Amino acid sequence: MMTPHLIPLESNFLVPNGTFFVELIAFAIMFAILAKYVVPPINRAMTARQDAIRQQFAELDQAKEEANSAKDEFQSQIADARHEAARIREDAREQGAAIIAEMREQAQAEAARIVEHGKAQIQAERQAAVASLRAEVGTLATDLAGRIVGESLDDDARQGRVVERFLAELETGTAGAN
Repeated sequence: MMTPHLIPLESNFLVPNGTFFVELIAFAIMFAILAKYVVPPINRAMTARQDAIRQQFAELDQAKEEANSAKDEFQSQIADARHEAARIREDAREQGAAIIAEMREQAQAEAARIVEHGKAQIQAERQAAVASLRAEVGTLATDLAGRIVGESLDDDARQGRVVERFLAELETGTAGAN
């Protein structure tokens, strides 16, 4: 007799066996646990992180706008300051020119006053010199005339006439020479 040999059944990997179903159930349970307890906190964390990043980008854009606004304002203030400085320099130039003109006028007025005072002083000194000269010339002329004529000209009236005539002749001679 032949002993029937047990022919081992060869398993076909395409046909599922019991291990497959156990593994499938374990996978489904793990998937359900992961889907219920692990994935939602991860999604919330990712959403919160995305919101934080969006918020940071919005704040960055706002900070950029504020920086640009501050830069524009700063440049405007610098331009205003430059215009103000130019205006102040121009005002200072105008005031300087006015002060120079005023000082020039005062100097010219002072020079004119000094010249007038000098002319008046010269005229007064000239008149004093002429009076002194007349007296001295008169005395000298009468002494000389008395010596020449041989008589004394002590009479004051006569002496005055002789001196006046002599000075008149001198003045006409000087005026004619000029």
